[in-house]
Amino acid sequence: MPHRHNSVLIKMNRQGKNVEQLSTMRFKWRQSVLLLAVILGCISEITGQSCEGQCGETWETCSCHATCVSLLSCCGDYRQYCLQISPYSGTMMGGSVFSILNATFYPSKQEQLTCRFRGEIEVVGYTDGEGRAYNSSGEYLSVHPSKMDAAFKVTLVNSTQWQYYGTPNTSGTLRMTWNPSLIGDKDSVNIELWGYREVNTTTANTTREEELSPLRAEWTYLYSLGRGLANSGSFSFTPKSSEKPYSDWEMGSVRVSSSIYSVWSQVWNMCMYCTWRDRNVRAVWSGAHALAWHLEEAFRQDSAAWALDRCLTWDVLEKSLPNFLEEVVDCPCTLAQARADTGRFHTDYGCDMEKGSVCTYHPGSVHCVRAIQASPMYRAGQQCCYDSTGAQVLTGDSIGGSTPDRAHDWGSPPYRDPPRIPSLSHWMYDVLTFYYCCLWSDHCRIYFTHRPSSGCRQYTPPRAGAVLGDPHFITFDGVSYTFNGKGEYYLVLSPDRGLSVQGRTEQVKLENGTLSKATRLSAVAMRERSSDVIEVRQAEQQDQLEVLRNQQGPLLHRAEMDGPTWCVPVLPNTPERDRHVLLWGWGVEVRGREGGAMALTVLLPSDYTNLTQGLLGQMNSDPLDDLLTSLGDVVFPDNPSPEEIFTFGAGWKTSNETSLFTYDTKYLLDTYYYVKHDPTFIPAFSVSSDPADPLVEDMLKMCFGEGAQFCKYDTMSTRSLVVGNATLLSFRSHETLMQDLESVVSCGWLATPRYGAKIGTRYLEGATVSFTCNSGHVLYGAPERTCLPSGEWTGEETSCVSDNVLGVVLGSVFSIATLITMGVMINLHFRKQKRERQERLDGKVIYEHS
Repeated sequence: MPHRHNSVLIKMNRQGKNVEQLSTMRFKWRQSVLLLAVILGCISEITGQSCEGQCGETWETCSCHATCVSLLSCCGDYRQYCLQISPYSGTMMGGSVFSILNATFYPSKQEQLTCRFRGEIEVVGYTDGEGRAYNSSGEYLSVHPSKMDAAFKVTLVNSTQWQYYGTPNTSGTLRMTWNPSLIGDKDSVNIELWGYREVNTTTANTTREEELSPLRAEWTYLYSLGRGLANSGSFSFTPKSSEKPYSDWEMGSVRVSSSIYSVWSQVWNMCMYCTWRDRNVRAVWSGAHALAWHLEEAFRQDSAAWALDRCLTWDVLEKSLPNFLEEVVDCPCTLAQARADTGRFHTDYGCDMEKGSVCTYHPGSVHCVRAIQASPMYRAGQQCCYDSTGAQVLTGDSIGGSTPDRAHDWGSPPYRDPPRIPSLSHWMYDVLTFYYCCLWSDHCRIYFTHRPSSGCRQYTPPRAGAVLGDPHFITFDGVSYTFNGKGEYYLVLSPDRGLSVQGRTEQVKLENGTLSKATRLSAVAMRERSSDVIEVRQAEQQDQLEVLRNQQGPLLHRAEMDGPTWCVPVLPNTPERDRHVLLWGWGVEVRGREGGAMALTVLLPSDYTNLTQGLLGQMNSDPLDDLLTSLGDVVFPDNPSPEEIFTFGAGWKTSNETSLFTYDTKYLLDTYYYVKHDPTFIPAFSVSSDPADPLVEDMLKMCFGEGAQFCKYDTMSTRSLVVGNATLLSFRSHETLMQDLESVVSCGWLATPRYGAKIGTRYLEGATVSFTCNSGHVLYGAPERTCLPSGEWTGEETSCVSDNVLGVVLGSVFSIATLITMGVMINLHFRKQKRERQERLDGKVIYEHS
């Protein structure tokens, strides 16, 4: 059965490729196993269709689709060819163990079970006493290291000590912990250091193709911290500084693996059979971190000087690289916008207010988000941080400010090539360099020269449409109406973008078991272009949800999946968290409400303007054309009849060719597969409120204010105050979302004048920033400036001028002014004398003439 939770979080990329896609697996057996496959193949041919190479297909006689299990229609060899594994993910470092479900293998001692990933990585598996097959994973459906639950990785106790070891006042014993059962309780363990770096491979003979990706990732075993140790779940040691070439590796991870992968000879003092340097063994890993504890002795002697040298080297390198800053998106202006725009931004794992706001790299911030999509050309990332007032923190004001990233923390296609490797490339370009310039030395000015905050002047909030209650629709342009059709319908359709969001409605069942003359949303399915199909539907417990990907489930397992590096990440059932279903660039939020009704919100960015159709209307800021029928006619929303609305909604039914839903039960096949809109179901277009009805008094006490009409309708149509209250809560949640997404005006960052101070770090409309100058300096320009609705600051640019400089300047100005005045006076004097002589001459001439 699919895992069920009352909320979910889903992300897909725009190209439809999983960030870490489940690799194609092939299994190899020798002789007898191959003979078994041949026999099974012959049996399948006798019975009809075979699933060999046909998994996911459906025929009239049988099916190789995942739904065949519940429909009891599988072809005879379905379980032999369409294998299922559990769990199907683990850390991107590898080392997790999965089992092959619903298949039994009995290889002999001379035979082995081999799994092949992506056609290139082969890993040897094993079977337990019952013939169940297991395999130590290499890289398959990979989870970002920061997303892995701490229970499934090596924990570096007091990670600050590990990453500052060797700097002043940081030394002592280091300790790590892990879950022994992940290795094998009876096994002894090896503890190893692995290093990561990206090496430039450009040479004089580099080809054009190699120039496009000149970097090579190196993920390498460096040395052991201990071998054959007891698997106690804890290890402590006092690190020694390393020597070259090991000290050249400045970031990496610690791995704990079973010592059965090595056989050490005491006689020869060497490893006789060593696979412990192999990545593809059963193991647990720490997260990537700065290897301060492992660096050379020069670092311990003077860590600040050592780090400054690295910082200056990086400064030179950055100046030679392309400028990515111009193409990263602007940040949301406020914390409220950042948390609401879930289609384009997601919580940064390293600074989350819901987890205590431990913002190691952004002191002073309480919450950060990252842009989900990498930039178009250089695949860079954007990070946006906010303080306790909700204002964006900028690097011009604070070391904890928002910083763009040359390498996106969550990676970018094709993911396996640097500098696009999730987490690791980001550490190389943006985090390790922060240690060099800011944390191990005091030269953040150099770092922020290359990683300045982007601001928010170009940010535009998304538009939101909603479906709630039994069911009520609020379009992207704010038109609200009720449509109680029974069937499957287009909520949002954008042929230009290949986007389809579909909704399925069902009749409401009353508490007495009878069916109401009203419907409610029971499932949502979505796809963009060739992406995976994601379906969210009600579980048997109707206040909970289950999620399917490509008509298959379950989608939840032991790893915490709350971020975009999963194709289908699902949040654990933590009621204190607000959870969403998300896709790249646009977002879908689905909630399971008490009483069984689903609530849906769709978020679309402004580039979908004039490109949407369906029950949530045309997104173009014109509410008059929102109720556009599938035939192109407009039902004007000023006063349409319920019957007109019903006809409008029915026209947006899907078809078998376009439906994205899963039909894995006889009920779903009979109810929805053949009829997309049930014409025999006529809802109650209005409900009565008889004052004598005992439900009415309580309803009126509960249903008031904005959204009261929806609350009243649902209460009376379902005869349930619980359902009416859930509808009201959904409506108020939507109203809050709309308030959070309101546009704000930013006037842009103002610099602190040299030799002065700035009071105020808010740069939005109505904010005032004041300036003062240090002793011995005089303020020149505006002492305070206010952000206008036009996006401009009042006053002139502010600067602070030294008293001496000002005296010299004023003296010079006075002298020049005096000279000019004297020159003007002398000039006027000479002109006056000239005029008087001319007048005397003119008078003499006139006298003689007379």
